[in-house]
Amino acid sequence: MTDAVFRETAAEPRTQSVPLAHVSLELGHLYMEDFEAGAGRLREHFALVRPWVDAVRASAAGNGKRPRISTCFLIDDYFTRFSSPAELVPLLLAEADRCGLTVDYLARESGCAVADGVQIAAAVEARLVELPPPGSDGSRPPVSETGWLANGERTPGSAGAEAMAGLTTWSPPNETAARRHSVFADVELWDDRDGRRTWSCPFLAAVWQLARLGLLRYRGEPVLRPRPWPDGGFPHDWDALPPLIQLSPSAAPFAAYRTCSVLPSRFLPVEHAVRVVLSQIQTDPDALRQVAERSAREGVPVPDAIADRASYVFYAGP
Repeated sequence: MTDAVFRETAAEPRTQSVPLAHVSLELGHLYMEDFEAGAGRLREHFALVRPWVDAVRASAAGNGKRPRISTCFLIDDYFTRFSSPAELVPLLLAEADRCGLTVDYLARESGCAVADGVQIAAAVEARLVELPPPGSDGSRPPVSETGWLANGERTPGSAGAEAMAGLTTWSPPNETAARRHSVFADVELWDDRDGRRTWSCPFLAAVWQLARLGLLRYRGEPVLRPRPWPDGGFPHDWDALPPLIQLSPSAAPFAAYRTCSVLPSRFLPVEHAVRVVLSQIQTDPDALRQVAERSAREGVPVPDAIADRASYVFYAGP
């Protein structure tokens, strides 16, 4: 006799879907020193970004359909606090408008760590699944202990070798998916000092990409959701500003099938690290399925690999 098991439907978390644009277009991610440099620096940034924004829009319209494109901007308030939203946000929006650009969504980088009481970065860290390099013997501590994530096999260390064991033969690091020659990367995801964890810029940027791709969930619910922001002033404290706000009421959805980020070239190593992280995250399977089903209905091809859904334009600038 088989015992029947009954469960209340409400007891099982249901993965909620999110609306999706075709492209989430990031107009910038600047540090506080960029804002400190004044309006001229922001104007220069947006002037360099504008031609590439036009190119992305033209490319997205190439299939004959009117593309849904939303724009976003990420402000670093996690590593450095400078000035206030009341001073910086109007300046940012004014300089973007001067260059013919509209910021639909504005995000605080601290929201990629914690938003609405949810430890987002910690939840993403729990989904990391390291790709063991060929021939790995399991001697390397896991990323959950070290805080470091690599895209291949590190150079063996000799610190633990016995004193009389002889010289250790050096061998180079090796990228797992190398094409003849390796481009090895070892990414620091966080550091712990005085009992406080600080997430690294590449890891928070990976969380930011997952949010823009509509793949972040916590107990089945979307996280880092945009909140409408009424016309008017901005608060004088960063913590009083929601992690993600919608500035344009008629904007396309924040999340999208693909992302494109137009950034200064100094972000290239950071975004390389982001791809390393994205390639080793076990994304919510229901969220992935929802995107796949919707993209199939719309006839919009989406790469299987999460990292391949993100694209970049790096400009050489100040």
